[in-house]
Amino acid sequence: MLIVRSPVRISFGGGGTDLPAYYQQYGGAVLSTAINKYFYTVLGTRSDQSIQIISSDLRICEAWNDFTALQMQEGGLEIPVAVLKDLDREVCVDLFLASEIPPGTGLGSSASVCVNVLKTLTSYLHMPLSKQELAERAFHIARTVLQRHVGKQDEYAAAIGGLNFIEFLPDGNSCVHPIDPGPSVMSELQNSLMLFFTGAAHHSWNILAEQEKSTEQGSRRPVEALHEIKGLAYRMRDALQAGELREFAAMLDEGWRAKKRVSTRISNTRIDALYEIACRNGALGGKITGAGGGGFLLLFCEPPRQDGLRQALAAEGLKEMTFHFDFQGAQVLVNDPFIDNDEHSASRWTFIPVASSA
Repeated sequence: MLIVRSPVRISFGGGGTDLPAYYQQYGGAVLSTAINKYFYTVLGTRSDQSIQIISSDLRICEAWNDFTALQMQEGGLEIPVAVLKDLDREVCVDLFLASEIPPGTGLGSSASVCVNVLKTLTSYLHMPLSKQELAERAFHIARTVLQRHVGKQDEYAAAIGGLNFIEFLPDGNSCVHPIDPGPSVMSELQNSLMLFFTGAAHHSWNILAEQEKSTEQGSRRPVEALHEIKGLAYRMRDALQAGELREFAAMLDEGWRAKKRVSTRISNTRIDALYEIACRNGALGGKITGAGGGGFLLLFCEPPRQDGLRQALAAEGLKEMTFHFDFQGAQVLVNDPFIDNDEHSASRWTFIPVASSA
């Protein structure tokens, strides 16, 4: 039996510049952190030739008589099926999938699913991948096999974990730079960030497809906004490293206003109204997570004013989700052959220690 988990992420700056249409021309850069909300895969061996996939969140269960019968179609299980088909290795397994957050919330959950299932199956098949190889392979599956309009940042956050500044080069390579401003600044940053669910779950692929089209066509307004967003990612990195958190918060606000110039679908009157309420009640900056259109509202608010902000947004029907940073990335939690007598698994249990922000 194998149990694997991978985190989702919050992106602070640079979102959209990780799309191939942009970084292949100009190079991209993203500042993001993984958080301790996880996707899980439990793999167990089967004694027959079948494959079964169960999604706890979507309440879907499908089975195939053998590997050649796998069908990749929309319906909720297309990501694990795409991973199986891309690996092209016959397996007879049960895959049980579960998440701590609902899909379509702008936290990179689809990428976390892909990274997680890929990590599970490559561990099971003794096909070791480095964390960067895991991110790139998951991006290939999402982009080429599933043909979705996605960027690279979500896969990197899920695979690597931590607070990172990631550069996406025109030649397709990526450079990951961990950010470590010191324990006190890291703690202050975590304690000043808040997430509120707007109640509008969505998938971002259509918004990203529109963004890629405008970038490829060289549309002036969206491309100039993306240039500004990329520049802000570098400035936000520098502010964090210098411990200048109020400047960082102000740049969150700058980035959100620039992001809205990329596409009219990134925000709406409801989101704009919620953001203005937040700013009037102590938030120094913020943004909608992911490509936009819904999901979580990420806010920077210093602790003395957080109770007032909670009350103001609770009056609007928003629920807060507490979180901490994740520094582990995709991890095998349990790898034990005794449970189902599986020769593919290792002969140990693995317990992941609690990560330190230091």
